[in-house]
Amino acid sequence: MRVDIYRRAEHDGIFSYIAVPEGKNIPEEAISTDWQLETQATEIADDAKALPDYHIEQPLQQIADKGYAITSLKDM
Repeated sequence: MRVDIYRRAEHDGIFSYIAVPEGKNIPEEAISTDWQLETQATEIADDAKALPDYHIEQPLQQIADKGYAITSLKDM
């Protein structure tokens, strides 16, 4: 699966990330004017357990459940 990844500044130079299927909009419940495009068409392996560069756990499961995958706050 390919995704577009957006980031948003949190605090102390830390960013949170959201991954949405390539070409899709960020779903309404996660929309925020401060998301900025980080990268487009990033490939996620079918067996990916995490996207460590973005602190996103279970990206494919999150996308299946809610239409996007987001940084785990416990990693911040």
